[in-house]
Amino acid sequence: MKKYLLTFAATAGLLSAQAAHATELRLSHQWSTKDVRHAVAEIVANEVAAADVDLNIKIFPSKSLFKPREQYRPLSRGQLDMTVFPLSYAGGQQPAFNLTLMPGLVKNHDHASRLSKSPFMAALEAKMAEDDVMVLVHGYLAGGFVGKNKCITKPADVEGLQTRAAGKSFEEMLVGAGASIASMASSEIYSAMQTGVLDAANTSSSSFVSYRIFEQVACYTPAGDVALWFLYQPLLMNKTAFERLSQAQQDALLAAAAKAETYYLEEAKKQDALSVEVFRKAGVEIAEMSPQDFAAWQTLATETSYKSFVASVPDGQELLDMALSVE
Repeated sequence: MKKYLLTFAATAGLLSAQAAHATELRLSHQWSTKDVRHAVAEIVANEVAAADVDLNIKIFPSKSLFKPREQYRPLSRGQLDMTVFPLSYAGGQQPAFNLTLMPGLVKNHDHASRLSKSPFMAALEAKMAEDDVMVLVHGYLAGGFVGKNKCITKPADVEGLQTRAAGKSFEEMLVGAGASIASMASSEIYSAMQTGVLDAANTSSSSFVSYRIFEQVACYTPAGDVALWFLYQPLLMNKTAFERLSQAQQDALLAAAAKAETYYLEEAKKQDALSVEVFRKAGVEIAEMSPQDFAAWQTLATETSYKSFVASVPDGQELLDMALSVE
């Protein structure tokens, strides 16, 4: 009997030790399971599972765990392990993050990728580290405008319209153009258009499609040769949670993240063209922003968004100059 008890205790101890090494991470995001950002999360989760390092990532899509704008704070506090998140949503905690949604700052997807690897991004990552947050997967998505009753291509087109813009900088620019602002997450655009709360909106090409905004609008101005709208939407992780993982688990997670980042860039480029096809098929008019329209928005942004950012962020001019220096 004594021998049996000893054997049982040893087995229980072994199982307990194995369980201690098995880790489950919770990953939250606001998008549907058809969205590219969910696919990025799935790649990381699936690659980690395939690595067989006793690490499981459970994904909570469609704002099922936290509200869209309320994910950064629980992430920084260790109440959430991972999130795919528009960093500008956390501009209230770190005003410098508003620079990740600045009109006209990013020229195209390849330029966005270079920004992600630049000293500018390293400076932002240092600020994230202050909040116990780190980047696993870098990613920018482009976007455009929709109008419920008219096309939006130049600043004069939004005058007098109730407009949704993601992020403080775009809101400031649109106010400068004479628009009224209704702040909300991209997941709320559909119902706001449907109920007459919104006349116009801008968000990512992917969100326009995944939230079926084409059902509520008359005209779509997509990202084309000139794209005014780029938003940094990385997969973030609580830094302490990452550091608690074993070396094998960390290695598997970083390898999975690298694969997901390559996919994210390739897919981001496809999203713009896909969105045009979807909107056109739905009978929505497609408008194009000309280089002259783009220049007019940039001039307005310099007078509004850029100026306000520099005035409100202690190292704002330095950060803005770092971003603008990336060719």
